[in-house]
Amino acid sequence: MIESPLSFTPHSQSKQEETDRVTANKLHKRLMRELGRGVADYNMIEDGDRVMVCVSGGKDSYGLLDLLITLRARAPINFEIVAVNLDQGQPGFPVEVLPNHLKKIDIPFHIETRDTYSIVKRVIPEGKTTCSLCSRLRRGILYRVASELGATKIALGHHRDDILATFFLNLFYGAKLKAMPPKLVSDDGQHTVIRPLAYVTEEDLIAYAAQKKFPIIPCTLCGSQKNLKRKEVGQMIKAWQKTNPQRVWNTFNALANVAPSHLMDTTLFDFANLKPNGAANPDGDTAFDEVA
Repeated sequence: MIESPLSFTPHSQSKQEETDRVTANKLHKRLMRELGRGVADYNMIEDGDRVMVCVSGGKDSYGLLDLLITLRARAPINFEIVAVNLDQGQPGFPVEVLPNHLKKIDIPFHIETRDTYSIVKRVIPEGKTTCSLCSRLRRGILYRVASELGATKIALGHHRDDILATFFLNLFYGAKLKAMPPKLVSDDGQHTVIRPLAYVTEEDLIAYAAQKKFPIIPCTLCGSQKNLKRKEVGQMIKAWQKTNPQRVWNTFNALANVAPSHLMDTTLFDFANLKPNGAANPDGDTAFDEVA
């Protein structure tokens, strides 16, 4: 008797399910490892902290919240998590999606409603980039909410590729060697802002969001703009990631391996008073270190 191909389906399905499970476990372990490394390297979260996680409805902030919940359960310290969403009044924004998700995962949350959408649309001419004003308005509101909630840390979902994109934007268009730090003090001097996903790649966050089936809410303000410089830089990074991923990591790692004496900023290194002191310095006139 010839067996129908359908008789093999359960076995094939179980093999695929096992493969998917292993892949999912590897991804989660990698994400937790990189999140933990970033938190430890920059002392982002301390015992007794109340961490306000800014959740926009995008893959990055969903991933950040989910991973921090896991970290809280595993960490040798105690800290609280409160999720905050800023409803900016975009037309058609599905106001029920985030509250439903946050209730489902049993996390305390606060929804702040402020119509910054109308302000941005009124102030910024059609076709111009809205990111700068939108970010400024958002920051001011979130800082106030953090104070009201008693948050000691404000956690944002920026990842490795965001940090690199900011570096290249400042380099290409601002003539500055400046990126997006994993930890900083807010503009008003009152809050500590952290980016626990600093070592996490966007590629992994995309895969994690698909795996977890997060209810993604698309941005209809900045996300819909075409030809943004940030998008152009992002495409460049993605192309490098495909052809030479080590180049991407080398550039990223260079941000934490700076030699001020071999740059040109007189505020970082005292070139004016530089004189021989008789001590040998084998790196003194080496502009480029050969790769072994």
